[in-house]
Amino acid sequence: MRLLLIRHGQTDANVNRLLDTAYPGLPLNDLGLSQAEALVEALEQEEIDAIYASILTRAQETAAPLAKARGIDAVVLDGVHEISAGVEEMNSDWTRYVNVLLSWAPDNLDVGLENGETAREFLSRFDAAIAQIEAEGHDRVALFSHGAALRVWAITQDPSFARHNASELENTQWIVLNGSTSGGWKVERWASYVAPSDV
Repeated sequence: MRLLLIRHGQTDANVNRLLDTAYPGLPLNDLGLSQAEALVEALEQEEIDAIYASILTRAQETAAPLAKARGIDAVVLDGVHEISAGVEEMNSDWTRYVNVLLSWAPDNLDVGLENGETAREFLSRFDAAIAQIEAEGHDRVALFSHGAALRVWAITQDPSFARHNASELENTQWIVLNGSTSGGWKVERWASYVAPSDV
């Protein structure tokens, strides 16, 4: 399966650097709506069989123009929402949140912020959502989700690539992975960086 992991458009929480991870989250601002519209042209060369969006408002609003242009209903999918900030929700100081995410490793999966979630909990629900998409039998999927969630999940899928090339995802940037849950995933593109083809 070819999987496009697309970050949502800009919200006022992004502008003000607020940790907005809870349901339903802020909607897109005017720039975010324009960014969502611009994705229609930016992705015109991509074949897409199905479109999914997280339960948070901003992801669904970002998916809407592409879904309309392709004549595809965007499916709201539980499990691919942002990593919970817990007690740090709507805080403008991201230090504790980021430090927890950076501490996650295969031997450190059970750490999380108070009232947030651990790496194990996050990966379990995101993996289950991807498996649900695979079970639908689509070959080319666009998934609209969130910066931290997409970055952390993609890094765990292809750590050899991501360790050296994973950058922050700006609003409406995307990651492309190819593969499957059973066979593993390889990163083809991360924002503007395209992985060299195997020789």
